[in-house]
Amino acid sequence: DELEQLTADIKKMANSVRNKLKSMERNIEQDEERSSADLRIRKSQHSVLSRKFVDVMTKYNEAQVDFRERSKGRIQRQLEITGKNTTDEELEEMLESGNPAIFTSGIVDSQISKQALSEIEGRHKDIVRLESSIKELHDMFVDIAMLGAMIDRIENNMDQSVGFVERAVADTKKAVKYQSEARR
Repeated sequence: DELEQLTADIKKMANSVRNKLKSMERNIEQDEERSSADLRIRKSQHSVLSRKFVDVMTKYNEAQVDFRERSKGRIQRQLEITGKNTTDEELEEMLESGNPAIFTSGIVDSQISKQALSEIEGRHKDIVRLESSIKELHDMFVDIAMLGAMIDRIENNMDQSVGFVERAVADTKKAVKYQSEARR
């Protein structure tokens, strides 16, 4: 099914990007001892890329949730057409059960009902797949949130290091000055 394939492709790409971001972070951590402009640029780029990735995945998640809600509404209307009125809570319970056959109970055996039932079952499968994908995205967001906190700590440490280096340079200049004065 096309939706399933697209979801799988997006998941693969997202995991690939996440792994590349983690790899970048490990490389940055290995070079942490050096305080060069190149390292600061790489940290900044990593931070920007991580935030952009979070933004993109947030939009993707919102699109999935929106699609789920629209599909749920469509199922609700199709159930009403077949003569089965359900509340939001009942519909959620039906969707959570993972069993599309639950939609068939009490439906009259007519051609319209069969077609509506087929569409309902198709939508149910889509919603179940989306829920699984949303759960995986949630796990990914948890990982990304941890990365964000780590990036903030790295940036803070980098800022502190710059201050220490500036003070060390100033202290070294003072020491050279005192040494030259002491020789006189």
